[in-house]
Amino acid sequence: MLRDVIGFPAAEVAEMLEVTEVAVNSALQRARAALDTGAPRDRAVLPASENELVAKFTEAFANDDIDGVVALLTEDAKITMPPEPLEYEGREAIRGFLLNRIPRRRPEGTVRVVPTRANGQPAFGYYIRDPQCEIARCQGIFVLTVCNEGISAITRFGDTGLLPHFGLPRTLPLG
Repeated sequence: MLRDVIGFPAAEVAEMLEVTEVAVNSALQRARAALDTGAPRDRAVLPASENELVAKFTEAFANDDIDGVVALLTEDAKITMPPEPLEYEGREAIRGFLLNRIPRRRPEGTVRVVPTRANGQPAFGYYIRDPQCEIARCQGIFVLTVCNEGISAITRFGDTGLLPHFGLPRTLPLG
């Protein structure tokens, strides 16, 4: 992570971790090889179940169906928005937050979602139609933590500077 994601030189990572530079480079090579082979990830949910749950979530989110979103959450689900210090825990707290933050609102087709993955977890960029022109602008990325009982965590990143790292455009054409 320190090498590939953040971009630290091997020597600095070795110093931080109190290991040799050779050990850092070797670990990086093994990690890349594991990713390239498609080695199975440790997951609590079968991929088909995860895909179905994520599809329901993104549809509910895009349609401003807050009750639909909340129904997919575990009892102890959390929503966070780093670096903001806000955290909401539990279905009712998250429901209240969403009711106050999402304008009840937009005409159909105003919100679009584009799937991606973040740290092996399902994620999506969400786009809101620009009222001045025929494009939708990315508002951020949601990362979902999924377990057998549903969605246990939602993390929203509003920094659109992260979009290229996820293969997401800043804008989408409408139509």
